[in-house]
Amino acid sequence: MSKEKRKFARDLIGKMVVSKSGKTFGRVGDISFETRTGEIIGLILKDLTDYASTIELEKTKTGTVKVPFNAVIAVEDFVVVAEEDIV
Repeated sequence: MSKEKRKFARDLIGKMVVSKSGKTFGRVGDISFETRTGEIIGLILKDLTDYASTIELEKTKTGTVKVPFNAVIAVEDFVVVAEEDIV
């Protein structure tokens, strides 16, 4: 059995969100999750870039921008998302 490096949700806070092509969206400001299961549903963005402000991204009830977690394809120094899954 291979040992995987564990990632914790709190480690996502503050990371820059970028697309596979290198376009930046902003930083992870918060995380939305299913309270019963603990499953992460989406990443709430802060410090939106000019690019993110010009495209139509999903918004929460309070008007903040949300990226669905199923669009995340990698997490290391950045959170990499598949742009086609969020636009």
